[in-house]
Amino acid sequence: MSSSSLDLAAVKNFLLSLQDHICQQLTEEDGGASFREDTWQRAEGGGGRSRVLENGAVIEKGGVNFSHVYGAKLPPSATAHRPELAGRSFQAMGVSLVIHPHNPYVPTSHANVRIFVAEKDGEEPVWWVGGGFDLTPYYGFAEDCRDWHHMAQTVCQPFGAEVYPKYKTWCDEYFYIKHRQEPRGVGGLFFDDLNEWGFERCFAFIQAVGMGYINAYKPILAKRKTMPYGERERNFQLYRRGRYVEFNLVYDRGTIFGLQTGGRTESILMSLPNLVAWHYDYHAEVDSVESRLYEDFLKPREWI
Repeated sequence: MSSSSLDLAAVKNFLLSLQDHICQQLTEEDGGASFREDTWQRAEGGGGRSRVLENGAVIEKGGVNFSHVYGAKLPPSATAHRPELAGRSFQAMGVSLVIHPHNPYVPTSHANVRIFVAEKDGEEPVWWVGGGFDLTPYYGFAEDCRDWHHMAQTVCQPFGAEVYPKYKTWCDEYFYIKHRQEPRGVGGLFFDDLNEWGFERCFAFIQAVGMGYINAYKPILAKRKTMPYGERERNFQLYRRGRYVEFNLVYDRGTIFGLQTGGRTESILMSLPNLVAWHYDYHAEVDSVESRLYEDFLKPREWI
C-alpha cells in the first residue's frame, strides 16, 4: 500500500477539531458543567489532550481524549494480528470518548476514530484506520436504537452499500462480553485495519464516523435527559455499568494498547464511570422492564 498521499498533519488537525466540536456539543446539552482539560506528555514519545466533564447537570462523567503517541517498537497488542510488523516503530493518533449520563434512561455512548502507522527504514510505512461508535442502554427504547443505527447506515452509505452491514456485524461481535455471554449494548459500527480504500477515502470515512457519532447521540441525550427516575432505575444502571467496566478492562483493544505503551493511565481509564455496582448472582424480575433489556435489546438484531 503506497503511502505517497498519507497526510498525518491533516488527520491530526481534524482530530483536534473533532474533539473541540464534540466537547462543545456535549457542554451545550449538559448545561451545567464544562470539560476540564489536561495536556500530557509521554516519556517514550508523544502525548495528548484529555478532557473530562464530571457531575454535570446531565453527564455524570464524560471523557473526550485526543492522543498522538509514537515509539521505537510496536507493543504486543498491535502485532497480535500482524506479526510481520513486530519490531517496527509506530505512530498512533486518535480521538476516543465515553459518556456516562446521570439518568438511567439515557444510554452510555462510546466513539473512537484513529490512525496507526508502522514504520521501518527503507520501506513504505504500513498504515490503517479504525474506529466506530456504539450505544449501551440501561432501559431500552426501540426508536432510539433505530435512530442510532440509521445514522450509522447514513454515515456508511457513500462508501458502499456493503459497508454498514459489515461493520454493524463486526461491532456486534467485538462488543461481546465472552465471560458473560452477552453483548455490551446495541452496537453501531466497528472497523479496524482499514487501508484498502487508499488514504483519502479512509480519511473521509473516519471524518464521517466522528461527526456521525455526535449527530446520532445528541438527539437521544436531549430526548431522555429529563425523564423522571427513582432508586430502582439508578441501582439497575449502576449494576449494568459493571458490565461496561468488565469489557473495557478485559477486552478493549484501546485500553490494552494504552496500558502496554505506557500511556497516561488517568486518560486511558477515563472511560470508567465514577459509580458502579456488582451484585452477586443478580437476576432481573420476570416480565419486568429490566428483563426487557436482556430479552429485547441485548441480542444482535437488525434495527433498520
